[in-house]
Amino acid sequence: MIELQGVNKFFGSFHVLKDISFKVNKGEIVGFLGPNGAGKTTSLRILNGFLPATTGRAVVAGYDISSQAMEVKRRIGYLPENVSLYKDMTVGEYLAFVAEAKRVPRRQRAERVQRVSRQCAVEKVRNRLIGSLSKGYQQRVGLAQAIINDPQVLLMDEPTTGLDPAQIVEIRELIKSLAGEHTIMLSTHILPEVSAVCNRVIIINEGRIAAEDSLENLTGSSGKGATVIARVQGELKDLKEKLSRTPGVVSVREAGQPAGEEAIDLIVAAESGSDIRRAVAETVVGAGCGLLELRPVRLSLEEIFMQTITKQG
Repeated sequence: MIELQGVNKFFGSFHVLKDISFKVNKGEIVGFLGPNGAGKTTSLRILNGFLPATTGRAVVAGYDISSQAMEVKRRIGYLPENVSLYKDMTVGEYLAFVAEAKRVPRRQRAERVQRVSRQCAVEKVRNRLIGSLSKGYQQRVGLAQAIINDPQVLLMDEPTTGLDPAQIVEIRELIKSLAGEHTIMLSTHILPEVSAVCNRVIIINEGRIAAEDSLENLTGSSGKGATVIARVQGELKDLKEKLSRTPGVVSVREAGQPAGEEAIDLIVAAESGSDIRRAVAETVVGAGCGLLELRPVRLSLEEIFMQTITKQG
């Protein structure tokens, strides 16, 4: 449903996105995670058609953004970090205006405004000026405008920035309620946001994709068997390839170099019900590498994130 293929983006001589590729499947809620300045917003703007990629290809709902931009815009909804709302309009007036601007058929506009008002819980404030609403309600109005054209794809950039804890919970529940109807890509640097809402994670750092997997596989926390950390010495490229082909193994990724050691930690995730410890040990030794330590582990998303951006940096 969403795909970037070898995308690079330069601003002058500054290389912002560096050959990034990923896919988001239909109906998924995917967290696009990274520190500030990692390239998240630039990626979303390319997917929106707001910015052209310097090289590479971006595809949304089967349409190429560079050559079929209008077809993409008809199928996309966007919630930017700072929503541009007309604060001297009422909620109802604004949503009707957006429906017209997005070319919702005239006969469907009133029903569509009513439906998104109900979905985003702004029915009670439809006759109030947007400027008089709380930040939480304004964010709801922003989400309502993003889905008023019933988009197949919904892109969100830092959707809970500036909200209080109660408002954050409300917006998270609202986003989860949209799953299935819409394919959602949620860009954030707030880790609890991803854990609470998303089922898959893409981590970007310094313009490169640093990790991509389901939340369960990344953390080893749900029905995928025991995740283990193997501390190894030797040639990693061949070893990682052999480990990834080991029966019972679903993913292999680096977790950084322990301080003061000539070794690398590998996080090896297992299939449900699989005990991969012996197979991992045999594979490491069989590849001619040294196995210094092998232990089961369950990592938090925060640990995964820090290990990933530290390893890449």
